[in-house]
Amino acid sequence: MKIGIVCYPTFGGSGVVATELGLALAEKGHQIHFISYSQPVRLDFFSGNLFYHEVSVSDYPLFDYPPYELVLASKLVDVVKYEKLDLLHVHYAIPHASAAYMAKQILASQGIKIPFITTLHGTDITLVGKDPSFEPVITFAINQSDAVTAVSESLKDDTYANFPSVRKEINVIPNFIRLEDYKTDENKCHKKMYAPNGERLLIHISNFRKVKRVDDVLRVFDKVRKVIPSKLILVGDGPERPVIEKLCRELDTCNDIKSLGKIVNPEQILGIADLFLLTSETESFGLAALEAMAAKTPVISSNSGGLPEVNKNGFSGYMSNVGDIDDMAKNAIRILKDELVLNQFKLNAYEQAKKFNIDAILPMYEKLYKDVLKASVN
Repeated sequence: MKIGIVCYPTFGGSGVVATELGLALAEKGHQIHFISYSQPVRLDFFSGNLFYHEVSVSDYPLFDYPPYELVLASKLVDVVKYEKLDLLHVHYAIPHASAAYMAKQILASQGIKIPFITTLHGTDITLVGKDPSFEPVITFAINQSDAVTAVSESLKDDTYANFPSVRKEINVIPNFIRLEDYKTDENKCHKKMYAPNGERLLIHISNFRKVKRVDDVLRVFDKVRKVIPSKLILVGDGPERPVIEKLCRELDTCNDIKSLGKIVNPEQILGIADLFLLTSETESFGLAALEAMAAKTPVISSNSGGLPEVNKNGFSGYMSNVGDIDDMAKNAIRILKDELVLNQFKLNAYEQAKKFNIDAILPMYEKLYKDVLKASVN
């Protein structure tokens, strides 16, 4: 199959999943065309089956905000027509689904049929999508999609709740990881760089938005380190960074915290961690938690959104109510204080991650593609 994948090229989960999906499909022999305004961060090599098409947005003085949706639709028309794509797979509803619909109609007027699949990832439904000004367009684009997927049962339920006029069947296909990318043994020697005196090493990865509640991460860590000698690694960056820096000074924890900024491939740093903290207000899935478990790092998380579908309470880690930093700290200490308990949780986390290996998920997408193509012919 020749598949066009539309995604945001950033460090967020939707872009990572879309890119990794494309790479896996290319390895299976499919021809994959990435279409975005910048090269996806995880797309760091090309092969005979991988292509990238940049969407160029003109800086015309008439527009305060460049019309990305329109130039994206035009680019989709161009790529579909001249690369002879079989279908489009757009990740994140805004504005990719509506642009795909527009491209589909333009191509239909030229006698070219192109079905498109929309994958919902989270904040396009639970945060941005709640803006009433977007509701009619998102609802229409979802209903006009040839197929729709969501990355968790929780997100599927949220979509129907937030968009009551959506009538399209939503297929749940969870996010995934490649287990072979998470080799940890060779990284153990590097732990001393961050925990020179044998301290426990905790880690958090996110885009530092308010919804991630990174301040809770620091408060949990502060409680843990007062009981167990510990260090904290922060990976990522975003609007809450100044708040976090101020809080670490107030808590007097800055000397025990290392901020690494944005990292394209976090596997190595996850491989040396003892515990992963994810205290989000909501997570449609929790890809960062899954990546941690694939690196044999147990997870302390909130119990919101799709996290209960990823983190198995009492097995791969523990879950607490959003904002309950006392319970999160208690659970973290419960795991970290005993080496045998910690090692068992590490093994359990890896077992849980196996359920989401790419080998189990990729056939779901391939079947969906075939079903959509078959239906579009009839």
